[in-house]
Amino acid sequence: MEHHEVSPTGRQLSIEEPHVLNEHNKTEYPPMHTAEHILNRTMVGMFGCGRSRNAHIEKKKSKCDYLLDEAPSAGVMDEVERRVNEVIDMHLPVTIDFLTREEAAGIVDLSKLPGNVSETLRIVRVGDYDACACIGDHVGNTSEIGRFKLLNCDYAEGRLRVRFKLM
Repeated sequence: MEHHEVSPTGRQLSIEEPHVLNEHNKTEYPPMHTAEHILNRTMVGMFGCGRSRNAHIEKKKSKCDYLLDEAPSAGVMDEVERRVNEVIDMHLPVTIDFLTREEAAGIVDLSKLPGNVSETLRIVRVGDYDACACIGDHVGNTSEIGRFKLLNCDYAEGRLRVRFKLM
């Protein structure tokens, strides 16, 4: 018997139907990569900026760049760290949906996708906190991430670089 998934728009997708996605040439460390999603949503929520414009995600430590009009204070960045850990501590499920570009456009920002992106997009959700088009590796639940620690930040010419690790 064939099983089906239902997209948020009510369209049935066959589980056995292969999803055609773009090639992925990188293997992420799932806890760190999922923490990046939470950091991105936190930065968007607190600063009204876009998701990271440049990210380097590794097992030992990672960095993300955000475009901001001014440098945030150390106290504000402490609040970023606190909020990211608060989300991690909620033990949210990390789930995956396969949507058409048209369906995904109403849910996530597609501006960073390459021009040759496939018609089917893989949408990664961190509970109700974040949704993002992504083909990387993630944990199944935020309880698998550990503690998020901001190492340092620097600001120059409208770019805030945030360095972080997991403990």
